[in-house]
Amino acid sequence: MSIQQAIESKLAAAFRPERLSVINESHLHAGHQESFDGTGETHFRVRIVAAAFAEMNRIERHRAVNAALAQELAAGVHALAIEPAAPGEPTRW
Repeated sequence: MSIQQAIESKLAAAFRPERLSVINESHLHAGHQESFDGTGETHFRVRIVAAAFAEMNRIERHRAVNAALAQELAAGVHALAIEPAAPGEPTRW
């Protein structure tokens, strides 16, 4: 299973989202470290709409997503951009 698939699976299980998009943005960060050529699965953007976020503020939402993905973050995911929303909230995507 790829890291992206693991992220998708864990977020789906943890939050039962209405919408979920996990985007590998690693290629956008090539050269940001001398040894990084942009390949692999190190930088992700998560766009998620879930009822579980309805009673959480923005920081709590980010903490919840980070907690669900703690293993991936410890194992080499370098960056995680999180765009969480509750159903009915406006999104920019």
